[in-house]
Amino acid sequence: MLTSIILAAGEGTRMKSKLPKVLHKICNKPMVNYVIEAAHKANLNKNILIVGHGGDKVREAVKNENVEIVKQPIGEEFPYGTGYAVMQAKDHIKENSYVIILYGDTPLITSETLTKLIEFHKSGGYNATVLTAEFEDPTGYGRIIRDENGNVTEIVEHKDATDKQKEIREINSGIYCFDGKYLKSVLDKLDNNNAQGEYYITDAIKILNEEGCKIGGYKIEDKVEIAGVNSKVQLAEAEAVMRRRINEKLLMNGAIMIDPSSTYIDSDVKIGKDTVIYPGVIIEGNTEIGEECVIGHNSRIVDSKIGDRVNIQSSTIIESEVDNDTNIGPYAYLRPNSKIGKSVKIGDFVEVKNSTIGDKSKASHLAYIGDAEVGKNVNIGCGVVFVNYDGKVKHKTIVEDNAFVGSNSNLVAPVIVRENGYVAAGSTITEEVKSGALSIARARQFNKEGWVEKKNLQREEKK
Repeated sequence: MLTSIILAAGEGTRMKSKLPKVLHKICNKPMVNYVIEAAHKANLNKNILIVGHGGDKVREAVKNENVEIVKQPIGEEFPYGTGYAVMQAKDHIKENSYVIILYGDTPLITSETLTKLIEFHKSGGYNATVLTAEFEDPTGYGRIIRDENGNVTEIVEHKDATDKQKEIREINSGIYCFDGKYLKSVLDKLDNNNAQGEYYITDAIKILNEEGCKIGGYKIEDKVEIAGVNSKVQLAEAEAVMRRRINEKLLMNGAIMIDPSSTYIDSDVKIGKDTVIYPGVIIEGNTEIGEECVIGHNSRIVDSKIGDRVNIQSSTIIESEVDNDTNIGPYAYLRPNSKIGKSVKIGDFVEVKNSTIGDKSKASHLAYIGDAEVGKNVNIGCGVVFVNYDGKVKHKTIVEDNAFVGSNSNLVAPVIVRENGYVAAGSTITEEVKSGALSIARARQFNKEGWVEKKNLQREEKK
């Protein structure tokens, strides 16, 4: 069995925030969720999350992540330290398992590294393995001491290191792989006889060495993976790394980005081949975009599904669907539950909400379409408003296939415009428009001759 114990109980005072540290978001996802995801992808089939400060909020954030929650007691009467946190999971550790110790504030760790760590641990016959990295400036980190065979004999903290030991650049990441049997045994032997009065999992390595166990050290090449997030500055740095990873993965899979450095895409987004993403684009949540699309500058798409060959220019789309060969924008706004068909035109300053619009229909500019069912090949003129709210209740408007709604018209819901019905420009429609009929709902024009002169309202050019 492969098990992870993910430590996420810390208060995170350096974050200067009311939010638990591990819930601060990177690319719109709590950082602890990245650690859990890496564990799942590395086939760690049992994952224990140790929570403490803000535990209820953490529990809510990971409720769909298939982890077991263990609460660490917190308060002045309880000790602290990584060793104490791991102790809380003791009852979940099986003697015949491999256990990896992870941290909820190291979101850049990858499943590939965890898999290699486990393989190194198994193949070397180690009882415990330390994940290490080499830093040009290792100041502040615990140094890895190895014997002539390359096995780890000791981890020396920076403050306790000799001058010669301080020259060592290989450091302890704090991530470990243990045989379950040895981890479970050594947890009973940890003590907090130190200046901080805390239990440290680092001491487990020292104890196992003294007992003659074999300790390995697996060095990773990309040290950024072990970077912890303890401040808003480090949060921003981790965000930059994660965005680069996401964008590179999408580019490798066939997307095109004009300027990846100014493109913001969440980790769960899918983008098809030859889709072009312009600068300033933000794509969030569970969004899926098809092939050969163009997503113009400053567009924002959230939790939406976009078909193939769709052109979106400087527009916002939220929780909606857009089918193939459709043009959106510029400056269009698709609000939640909008479903746009094939070869549709939703033009500039058109807002759609909770509506379906059939294939080949057009709303080219300055219209509001709310709570509506619009058929195929319908023309919605400039300035048309679907009047859906009576002050208490939202009502539905139906416009059937091949209908024509003239500019500056109001469709007062609930109302139906039947197939091939026409609405004259400037009309306010409150009753059904029959199939094939022209509906005119406006006052007859009446001109009063000489009215301007009579009222002395002539406009003269100012000198």
